[in-house]
Amino acid sequence: MTSSAPDLFATFPFPFPADSYRYSTNLEPASTAVVTLAGQWGSRVVDVDSEYEAELVERAEILAADPTRHTVLPHMRSAGWDTMLTLMRELATSYPDTMSLTGGGTEWRWRNYRLGVVRDFVFGDEATLPVDPLAYIAGQIQEDIVLLDQRDGELFADAGVVTFAAGWSFGFDVGMEFLEIHGPVPRLRESGVITRARDFILRLQPGGVFRRTNWSMAIGRRLDLSTERYPEWAPDRTLASTVDDEAFGRLIHLRVEAQHLIRLPESGAICFLIRTYMLPLCDLVTVEPWRLRTAAVLAELPEDIADYKGITPYRDRVVAWLQSNGAS
Repeated sequence: MTSSAPDLFATFPFPFPADSYRYSTNLEPASTAVVTLAGQWGSRVVDVDSEYEAELVERAEILAADPTRHTVLPHMRSAGWDTMLTLMRELATSYPDTMSLTGGGTEWRWRNYRLGVVRDFVFGDEATLPVDPLAYIAGQIQEDIVLLDQRDGELFADAGVVTFAAGWSFGFDVGMEFLEIHGPVPRLRESGVITRARDFILRLQPGGVFRRTNWSMAIGRRLDLSTERYPEWAPDRTLASTVDDEAFGRLIHLRVEAQHLIRLPESGAICFLIRTYMLPLCDLVTVEPWRLRTAAVLAELPEDIADYKGITPYRDRVVAWLQSNGAS
């Protein structure tokens, strides 16, 4: 028995294929299931789970308190429409019992019975939606969205709705070039990883969809770890050294992002989706190979990467906890 809801445990995208970790592009075609020791994930580009309504409420609260989490530069308005229709099609295909998109040309009807939504809209006419199209679809998916514009052989983060960032600020990054955004990440430029990733994205064809995973750790089940809220969540790190072992296993989470890249068919922009999953250590250790591998990865992780991921203050205790909490 795990403390997480059964569907959250079964669909957790465990991120470590080996006993050591370095940054890599690790891109692969999307929409195929990845079988894990707990279940599977990845069969859908947009994933709806038991946290759906709760996370959408949290997103709305964050946006109401901080509108800078949602920005669409003027030249990206058409990409917003393209994103909305593309993601509605994904949802309708993946969840036909609760969502549907009908119509064609410019006139459409969207139904999301899970949220009690029925909306007729005219593609390109913002007056037919309660908010702009990017904000509208972001209010109905658990993923964060960043739209990348391609021009002069570079990529620029020129639109998005990001409420669940981990250690970065979308409001600060809006308008920045792709390589500039990733500048603070250790080893990316020296290894050539980020340049290869950019070049791959630039070559992505219309309708192409690829995915990768990224990971970090979190204290508690806090989705919004943006730099804007650093004063709120940074003190949580001290808890890792004050709680007992039982509480420690419930408190520390492995946080994984399933990231999807979609070349939008009409605008040509890149839709970058970031979906965040979290699993507490007390659940992770119920899968023995996950326990052993996570301990090995964290023990071997270079200091600069551990520092960047913010886990240095409690890394040693996590490793020790994992090593001593195997299945009995």
